[in-house]
Amino acid sequence: MTKDKQEIAVITGASAGVGRATAREFGRRGAAVGLISRNQRRLESAKKEIEEAGGRALLVPLDVSDAAAVDRAAERIENELGAIDIWINNAMTSVFSPVHEMQPEEFRRVTEVTYLGVVHGTLSALHRMRARNRGVIVQVGSALAYRSIPLQSAYCAAKHAVAGFTDSLRCELIHDKSRVHLTMVQLPALNTPQFGWVKSRLPRKAQPVPPIFQPEVAARAIYWAAHHRRREVLVGASTVTAIFGQKLAPGLLDRYLGKTGYDSQQYDGRADPNQAANLWQSVDGDQAAHGQFDQRARPYSVEFWMNTERHWMAIAAAALAAGMLLACDRRKG
Repeated sequence: MTKDKQEIAVITGASAGVGRATAREFGRRGAAVGLISRNQRRLESAKKEIEEAGGRALLVPLDVSDAAAVDRAAERIENELGAIDIWINNAMTSVFSPVHEMQPEEFRRVTEVTYLGVVHGTLSALHRMRARNRGVIVQVGSALAYRSIPLQSAYCAAKHAVAGFTDSLRCELIHDKSRVHLTMVQLPALNTPQFGWVKSRLPRKAQPVPPIFQPEVAARAIYWAAHHRRREVLVGASTVTAIFGQKLAPGLLDRYLGKTGYDSQQYDGRADPNQAANLWQSVDGDQAAHGQFDQRARPYSVEFWMNTERHWMAIAAAALAAGMLLACDRRKG
């Protein structure tokens, strides 16, 4: 991409939460953004924010479970904004429920949006990027793509599927010597509106498993991943701990989460039995990026900063090692 060409990005699930924060991040950096989501009203709000920040936006209301609609959206975005440089698969939905209370159609719906929505977006992006031999596809993942937790079986399974699909495709791109880059960003618990509209059978109000981060942390990580050729980006020490804990002691984590995973996903107050859920259709209201946990959410991730500044960390580690060797030599002398 030349410096005088405006970057064209597409974001699914762009009307709220991580998608909304990511749209703002690209907008403030002057990008033209194709916004995909089911909710027309929130897409219009996101479009206004992007334009006020200096970017351009095209809203395309649709459900990512509809593969044909996603491909038509990609065609429209390229016709009206230009060739897509970055495609970000972020749309998701979930159900908070023990497995034995889940319905088959709920598993199917979560899979259609959270996993197949990624597949549909990836296929539409690949169809165009492979022909040009350039472009970036970002899969928005989660620590739960590696380490499942109780009460979110459908979502965890879908995120595992995204990771498997992404690894397979990455191998194929390498085989083809393609310059299309594929990356996955694994996120921690975030303060987004989903906990206020997720379909839930929990007795108390749903919450993200602490520690909780603001969605802007995720947005910065997604933007960074889209512009650096990393295979995978882990955000938050809790994500790193979950992923490596799963590799080292999965049985221990099974027992730990069996004891703590129910309470950690709920907080004070009985759940509203009449709460609207966004599983089957979008919930009304102009919810933006943030959810109900601003007072508890962290606005930055030290671990992500360290991840992006590896060269400085290497220099600091080398300097520390040299200092220790020098001190040892002096003591021997």
